[in-house]
Amino acid sequence: MDTMTLWHLTGWQFAALACAALLVGFSKTAVSGANTVSLAVFAAVLPARASTGVLLPVLIAGDVLAVLVYRRHAHWPTLWRLFPAVGAGVVAGTAFLMWADDTIVRMSIGAILLLMAGVTVWRRRQAEAPGQPDEVASRAGRVKARSYGVLGGFTTMVANAGGPVMSMYLLSAGFRKLGFLGTSAFFFLIVNVSKLPFSAGLGLIDGHSLLLDAALVVFVVPGALLGKWAVDRINQLLFERLVIAATVLGGLQLLLR
Repeated sequence: MDTMTLWHLTGWQFAALACAALLVGFSKTAVSGANTVSLAVFAAVLPARASTGVLLPVLIAGDVLAVLVYRRHAHWPTLWRLFPAVGAGVVAGTAFLMWADDTIVRMSIGAILLLMAGVTVWRRRQAEAPGQPDEVASRAGRVKARSYGVLGGFTTMVANAGGPVMSMYLLSAGFRKLGFLGTSAFFFLIVNVSKLPFSAGLGLIDGHSLLLDAALVVFVVPGALLGKWAVDRINQLLFERLVIAATVLGGLQLLLR
């Protein structure tokens, strides 16, 4: 029995998942947070709960590629400041998934996508604002790091949707492009790998999901290479507008399905 038969996928559905996997690679090396579109595609094609388990190894593959490209640009003090709060958010997300059924998860993912679209709009406006007064070492900076960390941990555990939350935090902390990409790469590699035992314990990752992952992960590589090529050439403003529009449509589709 092949992967498509095992998951009852049509050719068009597998093609959609393959394109979403390619976008994961692109987002990891070009525009962090753009993989919310991939999240919407996975949740639309697969059962909502199962989609989070299938997508996680695909994201980790993208994280590995991003770390290989941007490993010299990570800011470790920021990462150490975030991890405890993120851990609390992951635990809270795991507890939520223990009782939530597929309908609740699907609607939660849709609501999170719409929230992330709003977060991304606000993030862009903050990035355009003249300066950010909070230093990450100040009390206000620590409170902000903890708040974003908990929200990022929860959203990444429930829906693999922590990208826009962390993107907003890193931009508000004043990171330039390479520092942003390097810090984000290590952050999501460590967080996503730490989620594996939680997801496996919840039954979201098993032999069937890994078989589908094996078929999809090959599409992450060309996406990452395309992102590396495009990162200095891409029209960021237009791309983010397209991402926001696709995210809103994906969230509405999940809520109204």
